Amino acid sequence: MRDEFGTSDARDTLAGELAGTLLAWYDRHARDLPWRVPPGSNVAPDPYRIWLSEVMLQQTTVAAVKAYFERFTTLWPRVTDLAEAEDDRVLAEWAGLGYYARARNLLKCARTVARDLGGTFPDSEEGLLALPGIGPYTAAAISAIAFDRPAVVLDGNVERVMARLHDIHDPLPGSKTTLKARAEALTPQNRPGDYAQAVMDLGATICTPRSPACGICPWRDPCAARDRGTQSELPKKTPKKAKPIRQGIAYVGRTPGGDWLLEKRPDSGLLGGMLGWPGTAWAEAPQDHAPPLPANWRDTGAEARHTFTHFHLRLAVQVAVIDPGQIPGDSALRLVPAQEFRPSDLPTVMRKAFDLGRTAFDS
Repeated sequence: MRDEFGTSDARDTLAGELAGTLLAWYDRHARDLPWRVPPGSNVAPDPYRIWLSEVMLQQTTVAAVKAYFERFTTLWPRVTDLAEAEDDRVLAEWAGLGYYARARNLLKCARTVARDLGGTFPDSEEGLLALPGIGPYTAAAISAIAFDRPAVVLDGNVERVMARLHDIHDPLPGSKTTLKARAEALTPQNRPGDYAQAVMDLGATICTPRSPACGICPWRDPCAARDRGTQSELPKKTPKKAKPIRQGIAYVGRTPGGDWLLEKRPDSGLLGGMLGWPGTAWAEAPQDHAPPLPANWRDTGAEARHTFTHFHLRLAVQVAVIDPGQIPGDSALRLVPAQEFRPSDLPTVMRKAFDLGRTAFDS
């Protein structure tokens, strides 16, 4: 079988050359990341830190994750420490990272590793896939980076690099199988962990989505897209459907003493287990809903707007001074004392509602 790189033997030779070239580039230009062991170090990667970083990095940028990672590993330096942490504390520290199911699965996974595996992560993709919250990409990344296994790590950066290197015009997500096969063919047996990080670094710093720096790319000569001038078009993607808009109401209540009325959301669903403002269901049409407590609620005329993966949300914000004696003892409502309330513990959309509500109280 032939492709643009020739016979099977020629492809194997070229794959080895490409891997060697990229690893040499990585040895000089590897990003300094708090969870990463630099190339050439005698220190073995910590699977806990690799796992934690990979979970945090899902759908989130490196720049956004760094501070969270450093705070988590200061509070909980080992997986057994995290396993013993209180759910509410972990969810509060996670607030702002989004995709809160990851935080719930983070705790489930930590507790499984601590309880069932003696605090040691499995070193194979199969073993990692059996853990809560770990999917194929994360299992491959941990296996490669933490244990130096020749696993195929395919994130958005690697997809882009492979699409350009081979000038593949079939759109994502349909081309994922082809792109993974290309990535697998280049994954070396020698230093696969460093290689996996090198490809991701290449996509993040050189082979960027816009204006790739082809002139300084270590793979510029064999890159088929650069040769044909199509690199800026790739990877192609199937157009996404327009996101629907959902609406709701957030009730921001405060006592005369300055305590705040919050509600713990159900464990399942978006923002599961997080503290937030009581409110209506989120639906495409406004929903009839009684306020959480009798009070003189007033509409601020402002909306907290936030975009989730599958929809845009618009929350009308209402505020009131509430009587704490009206809170039912068996409800999910709770008063958070003014001195203990930290807006940073709230999910981003709830923090936006708080900012609008606080402005209304102060006006």
